[in-house]
Amino acid sequence: MIFDRIAAALRNYRVAVGDWLDRWYEELPWRGRVALGRRGEQVAARYLRRRGWRIIGRNFAAAGAEIDLIALDRATLVFIEVKTRIDGEIWTPAAAVDARKRERIRRAASVYLRRHRADNREIRFDVIAISGVGSARRIELLKDSF
Repeated sequence: MIFDRIAAALRNYRVAVGDWLDRWYEELPWRGRVALGRRGEQVAARYLRRRGWRIIGRNFAAAGAEIDLIALDRATLVFIEVKTRIDGEIWTPAAAVDARKRERIRRAASVYLRRHRADNREIRFDVIAISGVGSARRIELLKDSF
């Protein structure tokens, strides 16, 4: 029991330190050369990995859509749309995933499931909303968004 508490505390510490390092790293001048969307996907992948998820695919394109990240959250196969915005923009990142975009992602996910013979797996569609940059960045995981 005490070992479980110690392990949980270490895991929480690792997540907090990793989040702080990500913010610091993003403020480095040469990071500005990487496109905002691509940086957001990198940040989201690190965010999920630190929380114990396993990233099994990136930028899967099919059926006229692209799925940014495909991950395993325990036994659940999760299709993740990453939306990154800089503060001051009118729309929130999550609002950018409209009904048309959700339908395209669902079609691409069905192609992925057929290709990988994973039709019988439990699946979920999540959105990771990243707003701001550097130390002001906020990451929000919207589980089972659609």
